[in-house]
Amino acid sequence: MQLSFKDIYYVSDGKIRRADILLDGEYISGIIDKEDVDPVQFLSMLNDAGEDSCLLLPGVIDDHVHSREPGLTHKGDLNTETHAAAAGGVTSILDMPNVVPQTATLEALADRRQMGAAHAFVNYAFHFGATNTNSALLSQLDPTTVPAVKLFMGSSTGGMLVDHGDALHSVFERSPLPIMVHCEDSAIIAENMRRAQVTYGDDPDVIHHPEIRSREACIASSQLAVQLAKDTGARLHIAHVTTKEELQYAQPHSSLTESGSITLEACIPHLLFSDEDYAQLGTRIKCNPSVKTREDRDALRRALTDGRITVVATDHAPHLLTEKEGGCKRAASGMPMIQFSLITMLELMEDGVLSLPRVVELMCHNPARLFDISQRGFIREGMKADLVVLGRRPWTLTADHVVSRCGWSPLEGRAFHWQVQQTYCNGCLIYNKGVFAEGNRHARHLVFDR
Repeated sequence: MQLSFKDIYYVSDGKIRRADILLDGEYISGIIDKEDVDPVQFLSMLNDAGEDSCLLLPGVIDDHVHSREPGLTHKGDLNTETHAAAAGGVTSILDMPNVVPQTATLEALADRRQMGAAHAFVNYAFHFGATNTNSALLSQLDPTTVPAVKLFMGSSTGGMLVDHGDALHSVFERSPLPIMVHCEDSAIIAENMRRAQVTYGDDPDVIHHPEIRSREACIASSQLAVQLAKDTGARLHIAHVTTKEELQYAQPHSSLTESGSITLEACIPHLLFSDEDYAQLGTRIKCNPSVKTREDRDALRRALTDGRITVVATDHAPHLLTEKEGGCKRAASGMPMIQFSLITMLELMEDGVLSLPRVVELMCHNPARLFDISQRGFIREGMKADLVVLGRRPWTLTADHVVSRCGWSPLEGRAFHWQVQQTYCNGCLIYNKGVFAEGNRHARHLVFDR
């Protein structure tokens, strides 16, 4: 089937252009460029065009998603959470291994691929989980089907903490794939919790979460991960960086090829919130690692534009609101973010934090480059037609907009300038102004060019 976009503004490869774009089946078959547009003038051009203006971007690739399937499907599953992804312009997800059973055996990995084929509504792949005892399996992973090895160097949801020195070194030494690391020092956290409970009781109020899951815990663990990567030559990707100090591990650079063997991921919650927001939002913004200071948040935002942050993801982690009750000990950590990640980044663009081409670099181009994802992440002839059409008109997010099974968002009540109108996956229109396509035959397991 052939489709076309006439006289549409699109963003790819650092430029905004007006063009006619042709699709043929799963692919972008033709691009007829008509003019380049100055990014500084683009918003004013859209303002002049009125509410009918629209914009075409590559589909977002989210490298950090918890779909909750299998084993935790009361709060979300591959079907519900990838529908939420499609509604947010996300066309590919890399899903995490801390499910039940954990994706830490070759059999569990094969089972999850079958689940993806049966249930995923957008493109998908699954990270393999490292444990204290499974490093011998890493050499058996197929690098063309597995994006990365996920390593929890701090305890979080799912009980996959790797804390034995020999086991850690073995994972870094043996992994043929990038190692994506959750960095928090569990011993520091445990001592912080003990002290907090002495002072504040068994379940300290959530305002103390960044004191317990502290910056020191993050920095110590990241230092260890960086040293292990240097000692072994491993490819290290530090997930959800939260402190200004951790930004030192990546040097400013203009392209991913200059980034070296260590890259950093920032997640939407840590770019959007600070510890000042706990008073109003409470456990709705409780996540691991914790949301920290305004100074940290602003440092992360600055690092979006100088290359120290390579990718922006969500750490999408749905929980029922009943599971978010309590404080630092009892309330679950994590929040649903995938449906509104792109429009949140576009709000930062509206606020002057970063440019529109840089949003696309961080959410589309660089995830594809970092994990060597085949034929996705760009609007180019011959690439897969994973695309999102956005309209620019004011609206306010309410709970009835939420597609995720958990049914809530920490962003409720916020006003946005941008709204996802359509999402295309492999050339198929899968989301159209609130209406989803039937079935999931359009979704594909991602392929990695390694």
